[in-house]
Amino acid sequence: MSDMSEGNPVEKGNTPAASLAGMEAAAGIGGTTDDGSGANADVDEYETLLASLNRTYEQDVRIAVHESGHAVCARLLGHQVGGVTVTPDATRGYEGLCWDVGHAEAFTEDRGDAADVREALASHVPQAGEDSRPVADVFASVYAKCIEFLAGRAAERMLLDGEPAVPADDLRQARELALLICMSEEAIDTFLGRDVVARDLLLPYGPVIMTLQLVLRIKRTLAGAEIDKVIWDMEAQKALALERERRTEWRKRELTANRFRAERGHANDVAARATSRVRPHRCRSRCRILNRSDPVIGDINDRKARRM
Repeated sequence: MSDMSEGNPVEKGNTPAASLAGMEAAAGIGGTTDDGSGANADVDEYETLLASLNRTYEQDVRIAVHESGHAVCARLLGHQVGGVTVTPDATRGYEGLCWDVGHAEAFTEDRGDAADVREALASHVPQAGEDSRPVADVFASVYAKCIEFLAGRAAERMLLDGEPAVPADDLRQARELALLICMSEEAIDTFLGRDVVARDLLLPYGPVIMTLQLVLRIKRTLAGAEIDKVIWDMEAQKALALERERRTEWRKRELTANRFRAERGHANDVAARATSRVRPHRCRSRCRILNRSDPVIGDINDRKARRM
């Protein structure tokens, strides 16, 4: 994930208070902590927090979108997320952080960086001519992890104006892992591309990312379960909206079918009434006309007439 470092922000208690109840209510997620002072007090509290961090509103939004992109991408790929924060840590050198489950333990054992992962796996990478199928899952994991590293910048490009700053640590770790697959710098550049795969993966989930970054800016740090709840709530709302749309469309079709049935029934009634007005003897008269035109029947009639 992005800018990985030692320690877990949730465990360390790095959660500056910034309730912003009005924003949380707008997101439709979580409770409210409004004490009667109104939304203006929440906004003032948020601005005070940003000032203490020496960070602008635009910067805070960009960081939150970046980290939310990492988190949503990880969950889309089926990977667990330990948590995410937008609280900076100058000592560890990050402005925001999204971490895996158990990443603190990995760093405690000095094996959490992508460079450490590459070093551990390098001896297992098959050489030219060797069967690579036994380690296919390793290559798949490396590829998925590279997508995760690129997802933060992809989310920024997708949802915000302007070109994002270069995520140096994300790119460094993605390149470390790409070295397990690629043989040259040119190949790495092609393999990583311009976040295209990550962008395509995130594109249908733009509203989820925007909601997650909003909640993240309110709470400043979210645990994995909280991230999952935000995503679940958003997907549930989306499914409910689709179901309502489906039912509305179905109701329209029902009304159209009923109207067609009523119009068709009326047309049938008119035709039936018109048919009932036809006099029965018209058919017999037509039969007599047809009989007279038949030569055989006409000859028989002539013979009867002569006998009489």
